Amino acid sequence: LSCSSRFTTHERLQPASLFVIKKDQRREEFNKDKLLTGIRKACEKRPLPTGTVDRLVDNIETELYQQGKAEIPSAVIGDMVMERLKNLDYIAYIRFASVYRDFTDITALKREIDTLVSDESEVSHPTSQLPLLPAEELVTMAKGQQRSRR
Repeated sequence: LSCSSRFTTHERLQPASLFVIKKDQRREEFNKDKLLTGIRKACEKRPLPTGTVDRLVDNIETELYQQGKAEIPSAVIGDMVMERLKNLDYIAYIRFASVYRDFTDITALKREIDTLVSDESEVSHPTSQLPLLPAEELVTMAKGQQRSRR
């Protein structure tokens, strides 16, 4: 080169394009930033360790590309997010679910919360997970459920 400068190139693997099939059957290219924005909104003001949301989105993206499909329904991505948020933070899960599942009334939201409370009383939650109800209320509810099963 005539300028006597040194140039360097960096090679990286460019993944194949992945298209998302929307509910109305439109197709659009997978947008990691769009996914990240939606999950960040759900996790806003939640006591999550730094980088948790970014890692969650990276894991979802990796799993999507590992499936080796050119197209993936948006419902599959939504379910992946829901599953991970349920294990991460119940409030973020409910926030995301309220948009993703498009709750039309308070009854639908209450059913989802009741399911979480029921699941929480049966299975221990991750140490990073904040309980939906104080421990005393969960014990009382669990005792009530045991009595009603007899």
